[in-house]
Amino acid sequence: MRLSTVILPVDRWHEGGGEKWRRAESLGFHTAYTYDHLSWRVPFRDGPWFGAVPTLTAAATATTRLRLGTLVTSPNFRHPVTLAKELISLDDVSGGRVTLGIGAGGSGFDATALGQEPWTPKERADRFAEFVPLLDRLLTEPALTFEGRFYSAVEARTVPGCVQRPRLPFAVAANGPRGLRLAARHGQAWVTTGDPKLGDSGTPEQSLTAVGEQIERLGAACEAAGRDAAELEKVLLIGFTPDRPLDSVEAFVDFAGRHAEVGVTELVMHWPIPGTRFAADQGVFERIATEVPGRL
Repeated sequence: MRLSTVILPVDRWHEGGGEKWRRAESLGFHTAYTYDHLSWRVPFRDGPWFGAVPTLTAAATATTRLRLGTLVTSPNFRHPVTLAKELISLDDVSGGRVTLGIGAGGSGFDATALGQEPWTPKERADRFAEFVPLLDRLLTEPALTFEGRFYSAVEARTVPGCVQRPRLPFAVAANGPRGLRLAARHGQAWVTTGDPKLGDSGTPEQSLTAVGEQIERLGAACEAAGRDAAELEKVLLIGFTPDRPLDSVEAFVDFAGRHAEVGVTELVMHWPIPGTRFAADQGVFERIATEVPGRL
């Protein structure tokens, strides 16, 4: 079981933002991720919110071992050609320490920030199904021309490619059948936040069962794609289930053990932010990072 963290891009780099990434490395986290949004929900909507790729680039220069990533990037305001160029550059700066968390996107502020009408769930799924394979090709082929329904590339050059070969890993966030098929075909990891219907009204037991069922469906998608599901890391982003694993070290050990039993291989904790849904005791958070891995 790997322990990772997600650091929301809400702090100025020289006013504490950079120190969080350095501290994440010293605490021994496997990966430190950040959200890739133009802005996010209340209470973050009207406060500071910095860009994911520049933040990760700065984090890459401030650390040496820590893996870095997005959790998650989406097509809401990204194009595969420009995103591929940024990812290749980021992978180079970091010395091959980048993971791309990627999902279909939602109907929040990102969905309309560029002036477009919000896409329907079907259109988000349709775009995602074209976005991921095209990005895969852009990151593995030196030049590409492609004309799709939603995205095109005309002699797009991506030389020299990623430091990681054949490309940086994809962590595909998906729960529906189409997304799970994409994860099975293109992912090196799969990401879930649990069952969204249980976050506010379900029980920890119901949530655990739902995560296990998601992993079973991922396994079926991998089998249909002719792939061993064991090749994919199974990542759970904590903070959206009915559990309270950050209340104590013992609570986290219990939470981690139960989720390991259903197949989760990486747990991602939000770096504590007072006054938000991600509030937690910083001391307990750091004890979890340093003490729990040896107990799992």
